[in-house]
Amino acid sequence: MPVTPAPPVAPPKPTWDPGQPEGPFPWLRPTIRIRLTLLYGGMFLIAGILLLSIIYLLAAQALRQGNALPFQIVGGQVKVSSTNCSGVMGGPLEPEQFNAAVNQCVLEQRRHALDDLLSRSLMALLGLSIIAFAFGYAMAGRVLSPLGKITRTARRVVGSDLTRRIELDGPDDELKELADTFDEMLDRLERAFTAQQRFVANASHELRTPLAINRTLLEVHLSDPGAPVELQQLGKTLLATNERSEQLVEGLLLLARSENQIVERKPVDLAEVASRAVDQVRGEAEAKGVELRGERAPAVVQGNGVLLERIALNLVQNAVRYNVPEDGWVEVVTEAQHDQAVLLVSNTGPVVPAYEVDNLFEPFRRLRTERTGSDKGVGLGLSIARSVARAHGGRIQAMPREGGGLVMRVTLPL
Repeated sequence: MPVTPAPPVAPPKPTWDPGQPEGPFPWLRPTIRIRLTLLYGGMFLIAGILLLSIIYLLAAQALRQGNALPFQIVGGQVKVSSTNCSGVMGGPLEPEQFNAAVNQCVLEQRRHALDDLLSRSLMALLGLSIIAFAFGYAMAGRVLSPLGKITRTARRVVGSDLTRRIELDGPDDELKELADTFDEMLDRLERAFTAQQRFVANASHELRTPLAINRTLLEVHLSDPGAPVELQQLGKTLLATNERSEQLVEGLLLLARSENQIVERKPVDLAEVASRAVDQVRGEAEAKGVELRGERAPAVVQGNGVLLERIALNLVQNAVRYNVPEDGWVEVVTEAQHDQAVLLVSNTGPVVPAYEVDNLFEPFRRLRTERTGSDKGVGLGLSIARSVARAHGGRIQAMPREGGGLVMRVTLPL
């Protein structure tokens, strides 16, 4: 009796939840809003108390000055004691004139005291405002300092350092919740990238091994002098197909690896990298009658020398292979300008419409052909070059030349 296979078990649902359950009194949680409210409310209260105290003292002093008698009676004579009344009460006066002069003198003295109170109050307000702004700026920086830590960690993560964590300490507020959520996201990203790297390594081994075995077997059979001509021809065809498959696998693996940022960087001279690429392509260029030229000035960048050489090699190979049948040339130039290292690869060749330039950087795309319609490569050269340039923090641009051909411009930060 046949055994009925058990239905496949559904994968477990993710249990990760960045949200935290709220307590019985969520309004007691020390959130950023509450802390800022208490902080700036307390600052406003303290500033108001200080300002009222200063105004009270200044007003008390102004009242003492304003209510002081502007004259003294000494030996039966009136002696003016205030400088504000010296011009009003000078000389002998009748009783009515004396009373009017005293009233005018008191009013003048009070006006002077009020003006003095106003000027001192404005100075006190200005001083307290400066202190309040400085103290508020310092307190805001202290409260928002976790945001700076989160930003710095995020910038390090942008450089593909996924081992970094914020690990924010402090009260259980919105910023700590954001930092904890960010750390959990980094954990998931690190696991995903680690799994991707492991898969790339396993795929590299699993794909290269059978291709290497096929190549070895084909080479052994082709080395047999007694093999029929038809068999040798078939072996050469299979060997060329196997070599093409190896190139495709190497290109795909390199493309997968170069999508990430470069963690270990070393000084690399772009001129030396371009010269090595030119030397590797020189034989193919001479066979096709293509002239290699160009001056290469030193331009040292921080990066991976093998990957940067792959950029130059792919660009120079494409420039040689996609060229005119006669009197063609390829110009390779390196230079440093505006804090950037520049690699320029120009060539003669077929006319490239401007609207087709962006498609050249897509995998398996060629000019007017797609997938496997050409024997000039596997269609990954420019895709790999773009990925490697992005991994180094640079960019690559393609511009059609007048009369045919392309100008490939690679810019990398120094």
